[in-house]
Amino acid sequence: MPVWSDKLLAEVMRMILNAYFEETFSEHSHGFREEWGCHTALREIYYTWRGCTWIIEGDIADCFGSLDHSLIISALAEHIQDGRFLNLVKKLLDAGYVEDWKLNKTLSGTPQGSILSPILSNILLSKLDRFVEAELMPQYNKGEKRREHREYKNLMHRAYRLRKNGQKEAAQKVKQQAQKLPSQDPQDPDYRRLRYCRYADDFALAFIGPKDEAEAIKQRLRTFLLEELKLNLSEEKTLITHTRDSAAKFLNYEIVTLQSDTKQTRTRGHKRRSINGGIGLKVPRKVVEDKCQRYTRKGKPIHRAELLNESDYTIIATYQLEYRGLVNYYRMAYNLHTLQKLKWVMEDSLTKTLAHKHKISVRKVYQKYQAELDVNGKKYKGLQAVVPREGKKPLVATWGGIPLTWDVTTPIEDKIERYHWKRSELEQRLLGQVCEQCGATRMTSKIEVHHIRALKDLEKYDGREKPQWVQIMAARQRKTLILCHTCHMDIQHGRPHRRSKVSRSRTGDT
Repeated sequence: MPVWSDKLLAEVMRMILNAYFEETFSEHSHGFREEWGCHTALREIYYTWRGCTWIIEGDIADCFGSLDHSLIISALAEHIQDGRFLNLVKKLLDAGYVEDWKLNKTLSGTPQGSILSPILSNILLSKLDRFVEAELMPQYNKGEKRREHREYKNLMHRAYRLRKNGQKEAAQKVKQQAQKLPSQDPQDPDYRRLRYCRYADDFALAFIGPKDEAEAIKQRLRTFLLEELKLNLSEEKTLITHTRDSAAKFLNYEIVTLQSDTKQTRTRGHKRRSINGGIGLKVPRKVVEDKCQRYTRKGKPIHRAELLNESDYTIIATYQLEYRGLVNYYRMAYNLHTLQKLKWVMEDSLTKTLAHKHKISVRKVYQKYQAELDVNGKKYKGLQAVVPREGKKPLVATWGGIPLTWDVTTPIEDKIERYHWKRSELEQRLLGQVCEQCGATRMTSKIEVHHIRALKDLEKYDGREKPQWVQIMAARQRKTLILCHTCHMDIQHGRPHRRSKVSRSRTGDT
């Protein structure tokens, strides 16, 4: 990891590069840019990829570890003539790293964890954006509109004539027969469309046309990346998917082309098929299953042992933050309601965690924490923990009250309250200057801390009378104990304690 001075310098360099190159980046590039992100990329796909037949899922193998240093410097040199700045970037790329006290050279790739790595990768990969926009898209975008489907047109004219002659039932049957066909010819040889979207090293292209042309596009991308950027497409992750038969994957969403002849809406007095050709964004089933596994064992929800020592406020807030983050990310998925299963599993795990901590039943947990939550005028049942504070508003942690409402247009906002720094529990115990063994305070010698490797080390005292310090650590479930020098030496050498438990009045505290 770089030291703070290197981070400061890297941040200044990033600000300089970002100020210049931000305006040169493509509108189809959404990664590592201010006010751009996963949701802007997905929103572009939702609105502009309508009617696509094939999706080419592109993934660059070990992208950040394979970026060529000379290509990065040459890309910068096209716009920056300051040799000292370019030399500084080159030194950062060639600095190497130390592992097991041995210096390893970095012959390619951007430094892992470096502040400059994201923007340097964007500067180099913008050449891929320009190649797609300047060469592939002009070649594969042709035709203003698909030609009409001949059979569909004939059936609709026939239905019109039957209705005009008063044969309404026959006209309706013919119209229903026509609505099982596309209104435009999907095999029109004079109509092609190619769309493109990239987030960091993941990119996807939507294509309307035959599969052999989609294969040709994929091959041209592979050739360009290898010859111009010295990068390789991942064979396993670079796929061509027919979006009406299966789902393509991008940014952990599933992308499909919707098709339903029965779903109709009334437009200008006529019922029309409303969703055919539209893009559908979905929550993958595997995501729900994997998230549920964290809170279950053998298919049943269980408590989380790592949270048992936390406060009720922290436990409830932790579950709420984890669930809210997932719901907010998948807010654009039309099957967002499938997260209801995860909510049930997490709530069961939450109540079991609180019950295990307080040694009570789950039923009593609901009785103690159940509350009615008001969210935008709607009432929801949930759980709530309130921490009163003197002279301030109480801290309130809630579970629930997050509607599973699909909305593509709603911007994702982070409404997390600013964290106010406070001392840790260990720091407060050290500043207290109290021996947790004998109770002595205002000690003349330095405070000392007794450590154990793991709580399970206390189990070796089972079957015999446990020393007082073992009882204290086992009760608190802590691996540290604040001690005076005398008590610490007694514990370290296994001697009987020379100091007995003293009261606060004897040590001068009131």
